Amino acid sequence: MSRKNYRARPEEGSVWITGASSGIGRAVALKLADMGWQIAATARSQSALLDLEQESGALRGRIRAFAGDVTDTAHMRSICRAIEAELGPLALLVANAGIYLPQDGLNADPEAFRTSIDVNLMGTVNALLPTVEVMKARGRGQVAVVSSVAGYRGLPTSAAYGATKAGLINLAESMKFDLDRAGITLQVVNPGFVDTPATRSNPFDMPHLISVEDAAAQIVKGLDRPGTFEIAFPRAFVRQLKLLRLLPDRLYFRLVARSTGWDKKSAG
Repeated sequence: MSRKNYRARPEEGSVWITGASSGIGRAVALKLADMGWQIAATARSQSALLDLEQESGALRGRIRAFAGDVTDTAHMRSICRAIEAELGPLALLVANAGIYLPQDGLNADPEAFRTSIDVNLMGTVNALLPTVEVMKARGRGQVAVVSSVAGYRGLPTSAAYGATKAGLINLAESMKFDLDRAGITLQVVNPGFVDTPATRSNPFDMPHLISVEDAAAQIVKGLDRPGTFEIAFPRAFVRQLKLLRLLPDRLYFRLVARSTGWDKKSAG
């Protein structure tokens, strides 16, 4: 297998998962631990991570809590060092931490944009850069950046969230050129609508909604697929959105406004 197609294996080291206390991150942590991985789980809530540790007690691998805030650059760097010291070489990073703060463009909150950028975009960078440092020294590694199909084009309520997710897609595409040369496999994960507490607040129908368990299964499957850069699901929904990206702007906005009910929404 070429270095560009490197896939990490449990016997080669540990996995670092950010945003691991709930939702997709939690489900991925449990699935990988069941496959024998040693998991370093990061989130702000120490108690939630300790509950996750306890839940993984009967699995083949183990989950260890490394609590921290992804917006703290120095602390994330220290967590990366601690993982290497306590769990062995860092073979795989799943940079999953993120928040969704819906925004009405007519009544938007600048702090929501700032927080979204700090957590979703800079939080990913704060985990990614120290991980790349340790991986490039070994000449191999695997990184998955969790973005969203919301990064493909603009959607209602997603001005803050979608902007950061579009940024993550571009970040992954841009860094891939360099990481390929160092033997580090970089992938981007673009889920559709996943049933989490955050998405339940959406004021519109969510087509092709899937469970966090289904999402985790798709991610783990994609991580093991040689030559795959984008892990995107559900497939039918992704195809529809990619087709929408090709439409002229006027038609795109009309179709999305109609399908989400935004064409009937008042400006009040």
